[in-house]
Amino acid sequence: MDIQGELHSTLQHIPHKQYVGDELLEENIEKNPFNQFALWMLRAKENNLFEPHAMTLSTVNSEGCPCSRIVLLKDVEHDKGFVFFTNYHSNKAREIEGNNNVSLTFWWQTRSVRINGIAEKLPEHLSDEYFNNRPLGSQIGAWASDQSKPLESRQLLDERVAQIEKEYSGRPVPRPAWWGGYLVVPHKIEFWQGRASRLHDRLLFERGTVIENGQKKVNIQDEWRLT
Repeated sequence: MDIQGELHSTLQHIPHKQYVGDELLEENIEKNPFNQFALWMLRAKENNLFEPHAMTLSTVNSEGCPCSRIVLLKDVEHDKGFVFFTNYHSNKAREIEGNNNVSLTFWWQTRSVRINGIAEKLPEHLSDEYFNNRPLGSQIGAWASDQSKPLESRQLLDERVAQIEKEYSGRPVPRPAWWGGYLVVPHKIEFWQGRASRLHDRLLFERGTVIENGQKKVNIQDEWRLT
């Protein structure tokens, strides 16, 4: 069976679907992009889309190659940025350490939001607060999983989980020092609305960046400009 040939044929014959939905025009968009994002995220949740808080996080590695993966949005700091959590020893965290320019993309079938920003570690007390409210299994998993590294077998991981469960039986599980959050502070937020005949609506908010102590920072005092 030529599975790749079957895929080729299938892709050639997927029927074209027209996008139907609201217009996205300057006169009907929120002037604050965080408010517009909130409206669309809440609508996606109301429409029962699967994990509407899932987002593609794109980073750049030391060779200049882009790398993307799906992570979950866990908070939006008021008018400041977008929060996710991970293992600080993971590939994504190492890439952010080397180049903290990142991109986030949300896709909600007929709508999409693309964000360019700068990632910075959350203060430890905020990572503690979030970790302490995670399900027990997720807390154990943070200790057991050596993220982004090869695993000899699933059995070894299961044994590691059982060992940690026994170690912390009957007492709180602390946050590992190598696990915590990032805040992505945006300087570009683009909203995309699918329209008929591929004549889509797209509006981009931008604000400036500055260099502080040799580091690129988003100028959060800068007014958003709609372009």
